[in-house]
Amino acid sequence: MSVNKSEALGIVETKGMISAIAATDAMCKAANVAYAGQVQIGNAFIATFVRGDVGSVRAAVDAGGKAASEHGELVSAHVIPRPEQAVLDCFIAR
Repeated sequence: MSVNKSEALGIVETKGMISAIAATDAMCKAANVAYAGQVQIGNAFIATFVRGDVGSVRAAVDAGGKAASEHGELVSAHVIPRPEQAVLDCFIAR
């Protein structure tokens, strides 16, 4: 997957499927972002990725983190502006 150089990558890591679904739903509804994939890490840890412009991704990650906290456990939330292609190649499904 190739990301435009002006795009950002947002990551919300949760513990549990319900909180991951709630976070994904909130992120996609909160801002103009594209769902970029999900990685099931193990032991119920799930990382969900979205991409879009920096402001939209930041708003989406904030909303996703809040939803995850309300429906389960938020582990971490992070926004990477202009991610390096190697990062995308390692973690995002093509």
